[in-house]
Amino acid sequence: MANLKEIRSRITSVSSTMQITSAMKMVSAAKLRRAQDAITRMRPYSEKLNEILANLSSSLDVSENVYGEERDGKRVLIVAITSNRGLCGGFNNAVIKDVKRMLNNELKSHDVNILPLGKKANDAFKASGMINTAKVYGDWDAGDVYSNLTFEHVSEIANHVMEAYAENKYDKVILVYNRFKNAAVQILETEQFLPIRQPEGEQKVSTDYIFEPDKEEIVNDIIPKSLRIRLFAALLDSHAAEHGARMTAMHKATDNASELKKELKLTYNKVRQAAITTEILEIVAGAEALND
Repeated sequence: MANLKEIRSRITSVSSTMQITSAMKMVSAAKLRRAQDAITRMRPYSEKLNEILANLSSSLDVSENVYGEERDGKRVLIVAITSNRGLCGGFNNAVIKDVKRMLNNELKSHDVNILPLGKKANDAFKASGMINTAKVYGDWDAGDVYSNLTFEHVSEIANHVMEAYAENKYDKVILVYNRFKNAAVQILETEQFLPIRQPEGEQKVSTDYIFEPDKEEIVNDIIPKSLRIRLFAALLDSHAAEHGARMTAMHKATDNASELKKELKLTYNKVRQAAITTEILEIVAGAEALND
């Protein structure tokens, strides 16, 4: 059994850890509120625009919409969206494991490249040699996206991805990210970003659109804008989910530290009582020896 000094040291260490996790929980809760407000305001607009985009894309010829062109090639770009920091439970690991699952199964025979949005994805796949952002984005810092999470900044990333697809560098672009549901639940999403396709479960809509001012201008404006908003919404979803996962993880860590501290205090009291009892027995034994 550990001595009193060791147990006191552990109690002090656990108390310090509990203060840190409690502070991180409160910080994540404050950031979650702002991130949640951002995605809840963005989501209805993004979903409606995606619906219009899918219907419009299905009504256009391949020559009119390069982003709706179905290709049979095996060049795939996976956009893996994670966070820059850890301590958020299985948030990042879920994305990394799903990408690895695809690489070992349905994309096993494909030429796959990964564009990491977040340092955790960059660190996980860097050693594999599949991260070659020069093909997509040139000199790229995977963690830079969260230092300036604005629509203008994300639009630059989306533009480079769309440009690479339009130039036939890739035949398919897939998004892998965590979708925010609530503070305790994040849903792993794997979406086809390009080519644009009709959402599953919906029938193809044959709508005769009236374009104003003209068809070419509308198509050249609305389709790229919709794709930029779609990537921005995915990043906002991931950002809110990250803070929710971290807040939940730090809440559990604080509870676990509290329970451990109680157990250590109980052990400390038992050891202290045993030491006091031993000392009393030694004094009594010494007194009896003197009397004899």
